[in-house]
Amino acid sequence: MIRTIGSIFALIFLLILSEGCTVSHQTRLAATSFDNGEYFKSIAAYRKIYTKTKGREKKAAIQLKIAEAFYKIGQYRQAESYFKSAIFKDPSDATILLRYAEVLRSNGKYDEAIKNYQKFLGYLPKDERALNGIISCNTSKELMGRQTQYKIENLKEINSRFSDYGAVYPGLIVTELVFSSSRDDATGKKKNPVTGEFNADIYRAVYNAEQKKWDNPKRIDESMMINTVDEEGAPAFDKSGNTIYFTRSISEKGVDAKVGIFESTLVSGSWSRPVKLSIGNDSLLAAHPSVSRDGNKIYFVSNRPGGFGGNDIWMAEKVGESKWGEAKNLGPQINTAGNEMFPFIRDNGELYFSSDSHVGLGGLDIFKASPIEKDQWKVENMGVPINSTGDEFAISFYPGEEKGLFTSYREGSRGDDIYSFILPPKSYGVEGGLYNKETGAQVEGASVRLIGTDGTQLRMKSDNASFRFQLKPGVEYLITAFKKGFLNAKASLSTVGMDQGKAFSVRMELVPVDQPIKIDNIFYEVGKWNLLPESIASLDTLVSLLKENPTVTIELMAHTDCRGNDADNLILSQKRAQSVVDYLISKSIQQERLTAKGYGEKIPKTVDARMVKANAFLKKGEVLSCQFIEAFKKEEEREICHQLNRRTEFKVTSSEYREKFKEQ
Repeated sequence: MIRTIGSIFALIFLLILSEGCTVSHQTRLAATSFDNGEYFKSIAAYRKIYTKTKGREKKAAIQLKIAEAFYKIGQYRQAESYFKSAIFKDPSDATILLRYAEVLRSNGKYDEAIKNYQKFLGYLPKDERALNGIISCNTSKELMGRQTQYKIENLKEINSRFSDYGAVYPGLIVTELVFSSSRDDATGKKKNPVTGEFNADIYRAVYNAEQKKWDNPKRIDESMMINTVDEEGAPAFDKSGNTIYFTRSISEKGVDAKVGIFESTLVSGSWSRPVKLSIGNDSLLAAHPSVSRDGNKIYFVSNRPGGFGGNDIWMAEKVGESKWGEAKNLGPQINTAGNEMFPFIRDNGELYFSSDSHVGLGGLDIFKASPIEKDQWKVENMGVPINSTGDEFAISFYPGEEKGLFTSYREGSRGDDIYSFILPPKSYGVEGGLYNKETGAQVEGASVRLIGTDGTQLRMKSDNASFRFQLKPGVEYLITAFKKGFLNAKASLSTVGMDQGKAFSVRMELVPVDQPIKIDNIFYEVGKWNLLPESIASLDTLVSLLKENPTVTIELMAHTDCRGNDADNLILSQKRAQSVVDYLISKSIQQERLTAKGYGEKIPKTVDARMVKANAFLKKGEVLSCQFIEAFKKEEEREICHQLNRRTEFKVTSSEYREKFKEQ
């Protein structure tokens, strides 16, 4: 858990100590501090006691208390070492395994965490926390590698070296932030025994447009109405920004803290005396408020009876001017056996919250819950970079926009720090290059046309053999490139159903009409003319090319290497060329557009630049005659040359097929 959460819920987590009546006065004081949630104070006390304690099991019990205290205030690395030592000294307590697994996961040690979750499941096979923990470990790498488009920034001008958290926009004012902080100028000068920091106050920060930075934050009021010597945190506002809701934890010596939600209204520039909301029995904890846009619903956190374990998220509806009805638990799709905290209800009805038990990256993660039907929610992890292996919580949105604020205690933070986030508008674009299919050289001066299903029709002359278009979401596009001396080339792409923006990259190859074009990946049975299945993809590409250029006729040319009988090679090549023609006809290409011609070994291949790039022993312009090939000493090099000669090509014989067909 995080230090901030410890400070809010400081005095409500009661754990029973196993020390007997013979414990020393120091031990009783440490135990009392721990029981009262004064974790920071108890750590110092237990460390002193540990040095004076003898006995393996007693030492393990003290280390466990220190580990639990570090865990409560979110210092997971320190907690890990103490849990590990406690388990080594006394492996009989199964609950230690769960806590140890959780801190290992929070520290990014997923494999070790899984082992300890599995050990714990040996005692409680159906425990939801452990089962979700294993799932979280297995999916953490996937989540880390699948980043969302959110852009985040640490608001260093606002953050201090103390806990800063729970920032919100007051109403529709984007140049102001209101947040909680335990910085050293807080009203309450007494340090919180839970965190070792001052009791938090609520602060206000204003953006200085001239200097383009945030001014130094100041307490939201100096009248001691909102900020007091007690703990104030987790502010929320109504839509006007004139009514504030916040959590106050009132501590009295020897008495459990009273944690509740308070309301105050801004009148003539001053805040009214806060009134505690009556949401159930006054003795029940209520914290972390968030109010719906219409002001009729309040979402909050409580550990009251009727929940699913730990802290749950509840909701109450207004039944009068200032009265709230019976609180309702949001159910098992939101709440777990662990802790759910810091709810935020958006104006579109989406609920955001933090949880340490839903599948996440470790510690507290932020989740989005979308309502799908009555009392049913679809819960999703917000992903990276909003979440990390540290603690993320207290997210808030600016009304109607995909931007807002959240708190994180991650690598690079000095503690609980406030971060801003924004989801940039979806941006789509395409960049492409135009190339000669046979030589690989760039084709300059071609015309490129973009046609979209939304009616888009754009045309441009390619600049330096390249082109660029901006695209729109939810549209299917066709790109056509054409230039005299080449067949038309086409490419298609779509932005339909895309959740994120994308920059497309397209390579368009134009087929020259004045030279033979090799068809790659055409395979026949050895010594025969039957096409193998591996050839279909390339042949279908040729089918598409012919359909895109319906006025051209072509000659299919098949070549063999120079080995074997010349006459046999000529016959074999003719039958192979005819096999390709037959396939094209089967795909509805008119027979009149196709001519099959076998050349046997008569036309050996001339080496071009691409062949040199793939085979360094060749030189551009060399002709792969039989005499030339036999001069190579390496069998491997000779075989490569024979393979280059065994090829299927086509060349354009006419570009006026349609006109001739009509005359007949």
